[in-house]
Amino acid sequence: MAEHPYDSLSPDTVIDAVESAGYRSDARLLALNSYENRVYQVGMEQGPPLIAKFYRPERWSDAQILEEHQFSLELQDADISIVAPLPDAAGTTLHSFAGFRFALFTRRGGHPPELDNFDNLLVLGRTLGRIHAVGRAQPFEFRQQLSVERMLGESRAFLLENFIPAPLLPAYSTLTGDLLQAVSAIYEEVRPADLIRVHGDCHVGNILWRDDTAHFVDLDDCCTAPAIQDLWMFLNGDRPERQLQLAELVEGYAEFCDFDPRQLRWVEALRTLRLCHYAAWLARRWNDPAFPRSFTWFNTERYWADHILELREQLAALQEEPLQLL
Repeated sequence: MAEHPYDSLSPDTVIDAVESAGYRSDARLLALNSYENRVYQVGMEQGPPLIAKFYRPERWSDAQILEEHQFSLELQDADISIVAPLPDAAGTTLHSFAGFRFALFTRRGGHPPELDNFDNLLVLGRTLGRIHAVGRAQPFEFRQQLSVERMLGESRAFLLENFIPAPLLPAYSTLTGDLLQAVSAIYEEVRPADLIRVHGDCHVGNILWRDDTAHFVDLDDCCTAPAIQDLWMFLNGDRPERQLQLAELVEGYAEFCDFDPRQLRWVEALRTLRLCHYAAWLARRWNDPAFPRSFTWFNTERYWADHILELREQLAALQEEPLQLL
């Protein structure tokens, strides 16, 4: 028996899967940077290469993946630059081969946006405003909702039981307990009306910038969450820098969608959730051989000590006054 489900995803299997969807490959194959799923550029006998994404087994249900695809296609139909899955002649976007579920995408070139360029931030804000205008039109039925318990509570419990070095257990347990209490108190302010369909993992690595256009990719983590979830990761640097970045983002965003300044109080709470969830994500995937090879710095006592220091800084950040609209 294979040690990991992806062990049986050989180059031949990838090519055979793509051809089972009705395409003829020229057998050129390039593995792309992806850890949660496996993603390949596959050469075609005619036309440009396609991108094949093989979903991690047992992570999402078919209904959740199809809802992701439907959201992508809605955004594409609204003339928003989203790299959506390619439907076949029958309209099918989710395919199955040799026990793997996969989807095919057109290849899109570009580079990450430069966040120190305010014109780029304005365009990002406009694009996100358009995305959220579509996202508000109807709810998700099957996708996850962002929650404090799942991202912090469950992550904390998993790491305490399986990964935190014994000398650091008391510090991590006490600190994350305080964070759970503080974040829960802030996130209680979120109302049902604040929750919409969002990209969910909106960072520069999921945006291809080309011809002054932000092409959004990889809606694998799309979810139900407040709008600010798709904005806060573009805010970096000291407080004055973040204030200016926020002003540009919201100026563009407000052209297409109303922005509620109440949500600015949730930025550091959402950052805390992401920090804790990311550490637990790496830990949960540590039996996947791709992770120890790629994240060699993870799961050392130095890593966990630095992680605890970062979380202490977050606890302090949760007590600070939120950013304000200028």
